[in-house]
This record gives sequence, structure tokens and C-alpha cells, in this order.
Amino acid sequence: MPGGSLHWPLWVPYALYGEVDHMYGFKQWNAGNGFTSAQGFLNAVETLMYLAYVGLWYRHGQVLPAGAAAGQRAQERAVAGRAGALAVVVGYSAAVMTLSKTVLYWMNEYFSGFDNIGHNDLFRLVFCFIIPNGLWLLYPSYMIYDMGSEIVSALGGSPSRAKTE
Repeated sequence: MPGGSLHWPLWVPYALYGEVDHMYGFKQWNAGNGFTSAQGFLNAVETLMYLAYVGLWYRHGQVLPAGAAAGQRAQERAVAGRAGALAVVVGYSAAVMTLSKTVLYWMNEYFSGFDNIGHNDLFRLVFCFIIPNGLWLLYPSYMIYDMGSEIVSALGGSPSRAKTE
């Protein structure tokens, strides 16, 4: 929170966000609302899962030669086998967590009559809330689709494709 010992310099932009979204501002802090702390705990779990995904990719990934498959860029890494399967399941699960938490958050606003964001004008709502938070819907949805397709292909007996980044 503004004025706190950890506010400067890392969390300064959140002073504005706390004015846009009162769930992250003094309104809910003073009310003792535990939603953001619970969400922060789940964010830490999510982050560990994403780090595990990247760690698996880095540790077990093998550099593919240029042109190894259609559309691949030079120096892509692929993870195959059990490590690849684990990476896909962990990445998929983390993306489902991210999307689910974001949908929960937006539904909480909707069902509370936009209690924490309803005070904003349209410009501020779009550019300081909808666009930044919409990315937390867009990117995990893509990840779920992409990794889910890999899981279905592998379990359905279709030719699998190694996970590349």
C-alpha cells in the first residue's frame, strides 16, 4: 500500500491500480477483506508451476535443427517423453488456475454490482482495468487450447508433437 515500507520503488504503479480497483486498495484493506491475500497465495502456487514448466523445458529441452519441422524457427527447443508430458500437464494446470482465478475475480465484480470498479469512468475502466486484466483471460485461454490439444492428441493416439518454445 502507498506509504508502506515496500511501496517504493517496485510497487509504485499499484497506487494507481488501487484507485482504479478498490479490491487492491485501502477500501478492502481497511475492511479486512482476505480475497487478495488468498489470491496472492494462489498466485505464488501458479508462479511455482510456471517456473517448473520453464525448468522442465530448459533442463530437458533439446535444440532442434533448423527446418526440423514445417514452420519451425532455428534453434527451437523441444521437450519429449515423460518430461515433455509433465511439462504440458504442469503448464496446462497453471494456465487453468490463471484463467479460473481471473474469471472468479471478474464474476465477483459482476455479482457485487461492480463494487470495486464501478466508480471509474469508461476511459479509465477500459485502459486501467479491462485491457490489462483481459490479458489474464486471453493468454491463459490460448495456453489451455494449445496444451489441451497436445494432451488430447497424445491420449487420442494421434501423432503427437513435441512441446517447443
